[in-house]
Amino acid sequence: MASSHSSSPVPQSNSSDAFFKKEMDATKRFRPVQSLPDVCPKEPTGDPNNLHDSPSLVVDQHRWTIYHSKVNLPAALNDPRLAKRESDFFTKTWGVDFVDTEVTPSFYLPQITKEHFALYQQEITPREKVHERCKNICTPKDTFDRTLLHTHDKSRTDLEQVPKIFMKPDFALEDSLTFNAVLPWSHFSTAGGKGNCDAASSKLLQEKLSHYLDIVEVNIAHQISLRSEAFFHAMTSQHELQDYLRKTSQAVKLLREKISKIDKVMCEGSLRVLRLSLTRNNCIKAYNKLKLMATVHQTQPTVQLLLSTSEFVGALDLIATTQEVLQQELQGIHSFRHLGSQLCELEKLIDKMMIAEFSTYARNDLNRPLEDDCQILEEERLVSLVFGLLKQRKLNFYEIYGDEMIITAKNIIKQCVVNTVSQIEEIDTEVVVKLADQMRMMNFPQWFDLLKNIFSKFTIFLKRIKATLNTIRSVVFLVLDKNQKSRDLEDTLQKNSAKDSTVDTEVAYLTHEGMFISDAFSEGDVPPVAADTTSQRNTSPNSEPCSSDSVSEPECTTDSSSSKEQTSSSVTPGGVEMMISDDMKLTDLELVRLANNIQELLYNASDICHDRSVKFLMARAKDGFLEKLNSNEFVALSRLMEGFILDTEQICGRKSMSLRGALQSQANRFVNRFHEERKTKLSLLLDNERWKQAEVSAEFQDLVNSVSDGRISLPEKKMAATEERKPTEFLIVEGQKYATVGTVLLLIRIILEYCQCVDNIPSITTDMLTRLSDLLKYFNSRSCQLVLGAGALQVVGLKTITTKNLALSSRCLQLIVHYIPIIRAHFEARLQPKQFSMLRHFDHITKDYHDHIAEISAKLVAIMDSLFDKLLSKYEVKAPVPSACFRNICKQMAKMHEAIYDLLPEEQTQMLFLRINASYKLHLKRQLAHLNVVNDGGPLNGLVTSDVAFYTGNLQALKGLNNLDLNMAEIWEQKR
Repeated sequence: MASSHSSSPVPQSNSSDAFFKKEMDATKRFRPVQSLPDVCPKEPTGDPNNLHDSPSLVVDQHRWTIYHSKVNLPAALNDPRLAKRESDFFTKTWGVDFVDTEVTPSFYLPQITKEHFALYQQEITPREKVHERCKNICTPKDTFDRTLLHTHDKSRTDLEQVPKIFMKPDFALEDSLTFNAVLPWSHFSTAGGKGNCDAASSKLLQEKLSHYLDIVEVNIAHQISLRSEAFFHAMTSQHELQDYLRKTSQAVKLLREKISKIDKVMCEGSLRVLRLSLTRNNCIKAYNKLKLMATVHQTQPTVQLLLSTSEFVGALDLIATTQEVLQQELQGIHSFRHLGSQLCELEKLIDKMMIAEFSTYARNDLNRPLEDDCQILEEERLVSLVFGLLKQRKLNFYEIYGDEMIITAKNIIKQCVVNTVSQIEEIDTEVVVKLADQMRMMNFPQWFDLLKNIFSKFTIFLKRIKATLNTIRSVVFLVLDKNQKSRDLEDTLQKNSAKDSTVDTEVAYLTHEGMFISDAFSEGDVPPVAADTTSQRNTSPNSEPCSSDSVSEPECTTDSSSSKEQTSSSVTPGGVEMMISDDMKLTDLELVRLANNIQELLYNASDICHDRSVKFLMARAKDGFLEKLNSNEFVALSRLMEGFILDTEQICGRKSMSLRGALQSQANRFVNRFHEERKTKLSLLLDNERWKQAEVSAEFQDLVNSVSDGRISLPEKKMAATEERKPTEFLIVEGQKYATVGTVLLLIRIILEYCQCVDNIPSITTDMLTRLSDLLKYFNSRSCQLVLGAGALQVVGLKTITTKNLALSSRCLQLIVHYIPIIRAHFEARLQPKQFSMLRHFDHITKDYHDHIAEISAKLVAIMDSLFDKLLSKYEVKAPVPSACFRNICKQMAKMHEAIYDLLPEEQTQMLFLRINASYKLHLKRQLAHLNVVNDGGPLNGLVTSDVAFYTGNLQALKGLNNLDLNMAEIWEQKR
């Protein structure tokens, strides 16, 4: 035993102080310093049950804690359900490639080769040689080993005699199979004559079991003998260990008693204060919750009260707030389990009520008396309805207003017709039942006044619609503006939250470390935003909570969703102030689309008025009434329709083409009839024209004078002034005299009527230009047929076309040519730039007229040319002088001059006679050459010279031709 005591690894000591000192030194030497578990409870978070979530050695010293739990890693990794380790143990969860995948070599570990062990081998080789040499010198222990091996083999051979069943770990005689295998029943059978044999067998079995017992006992004794020294050493160490444990237990008990006293003195009171504070806060929350439940309980009566006053927005806000409170604050309250579904049904009912209310409002607004009052009907009611419909996402409410507009437009026309018909005594409503037939019985003034009344009603109707729709659009834009401001606010808050994240991280770290947040805040400055956030989540032990008297204050109320909703005040254009809440979940795209649809509804209102007006016009035009209107009536109708079209465009901001198209259609029909009437009139005038100079009345002279300043307008008729003035022979145009026929005077008036019609109806400018071009071309071609083509001989019955007729026709054409540039400028000022190409018609007409005038001049020259050819071909140079031929020629020249001098200007007369003189010289020269008369001063030459002098004197004696350069020397052949 002495040897065993001396070999004990546990140190000996005579004093307890030395024992504890030795224990502490051993701990410091072999194990790192570990802090005891945190015995201080965490900071309270509002739940008293969470104060002891972590185990405490003081409170939990006699019960099992989490520190008693242990983990056996092999047991956790090995599956006890498997008979053997399967190859796919890891691949079950982590994939097939878990085992086969090669591990990528680490970049941080060097590649080890044999060269790295070269130094080690050099150092260990001498030591290995020394070790081998010492092994050879030492005495071998083969004898002892052989003895042990022999003994071991012998014990193993003896144990092999014992049946394996006794070696099983689950050996139990209570099991029937095990019992029958150890003690077979056949050995205890005493039946028949085999009793002695059974007794012998039982004895043999008993001896065998005794033998097995002896073998086991011998082996146990042998094993004990082999380990006797360790056994006695363990017994000795056990006594010492018990002494150590007893002292340690006493020290731990003393320590726990001290800690328990510290807990009672320092911690129990503070924790009790915290528990009471949390209990009080929980009571306050419970009280607030009960108040909230009482408020929610009054939701339905309050909603009914709001609906009775048509406060749909307030009712919807209350329902939305209550729904949110039920889902967040009062979730799971059994008494409110059906309130949510009831509020949903009530919300659906409000939707139907708002749609019906908006339909009623639209009907009342549009069916008001159409007076000069464009004020909005009950603007506050309209704004409230629109906000409610937007809140419920009923974005198609404007369609209801559109349907009412169509019905009201129909009723406006019907009511106007009824009122007008009732005031006309000539229409018997009992005989003519249909309203359209009654309307067709009106004359133009009555029907025109009716149309004017309808247009005025439609104008007021559109102004009223515009005011209402502008109010609706302003509400939509207010909501859109609110959404944009909310988005900007969220962006600002996100930027601020990024700055506050560092503070929140510090708070979370301090909480994790076990410090009180209030203590941590007292150590340094905290931004006010973080402080506010923290104060809402935690309650400081040193701060005084809200008293029961201040429960109703906003600081102590439950943080419900209703308190989170922010509202902003907005004012509509009409001055109605509304509170816009943040719960209108409408996107900017939806709001912009809705605003565009409302603006489109205003355009549709204009289209509706135009369409109904077109139907009214078509109903009156069925019997050809509009086509029978004269120019003044149609111009008045056109101006009225143009005025209404411009008014609607100014109100609605967009052109409506239906009424303008109907006006254009009627204008085209009017233009066709207007043109056909005047062309027929012109044709009749030309067919009856005798091409004699007509007297110009004062009316036509005034008509021409009105165009002298370049402005075309038909003057007003002045009967008294016209009677005092006598007709004149010529038409004075800008100081020039024009001899004309009656047809041309009327043609000028017709042309001015075309121009005046363009001024009155600008939409028919292009059509009128085409028709006027056609009219001028017709006059040119028809006059050419009648005069140059001698058509007047058959049509009118003239005996011949005289030179006077030709000159008069030429002068009439010149008068028309004079007015073509003025007409062109008039139309050019009223055409669009892209339509200027149509003005080329006037250029073509001007060219045609000039060609016609040139043809007439050529015709006059040709008449004299044929006369010269006839007379000079018989000319003979002989006495008497002047010869008869030259006297006839001078006589015809005088007649020609007499016929055209008063009709054509002096310049044109001189030019014409120069051409005639040239023809005369040509024929005379040819005749002289034929007669072989030369300019040799002989007798024949003297006779010719006398005749030529007679011709020259007579020709220059004519009025206006005295300065005419005849150049008669050209009649003689030039000497070569």
